[in-house]
Amino acid sequence: MTVLRLDPAAEVPPYEQLRRQLIQQIQSGQLPEETRLPAVRRLAADLGVAPGTVARAYKELETEGYLETRGRHGTIVAAQAQGEHGPKAQELTAHYVQRMQQLGLTPNEIIAAVHRALPHD
Repeated sequence: MTVLRLDPAAEVPPYEQLRRQLIQQIQSGQLPEETRLPAVRRLAADLGVAPGTVARAYKELETEGYLETRGRHGTIVAAQAQGEHGPKAQELTAHYVQRMQQLGLTPNEIIAAVHRALPHD
């Protein structure tokens, strides 16, 4: 993992800065699938932020499909969509999820909305 840097003077909140940097590293291949990320408390200490900041970034990345939490086994980089449409599909999905969250929907409600929108055979 490339060094992560947070700018306390930035208008973007620290959790969002972390989220964006991790997405960039995942999409660029710097953080390949199955890479284990540092524990929340350890990364928070390394970055000089509250554990809740890292936990929020990890949780949002998990909701967006970038990370997978395996309980006591830690948090890993999830398998990403492959192929020529993978990056665009991920971008559209992240935008959709963000908009649905702005409406106040929970992750389960968002997933249910997707299931309802998909054609049923």
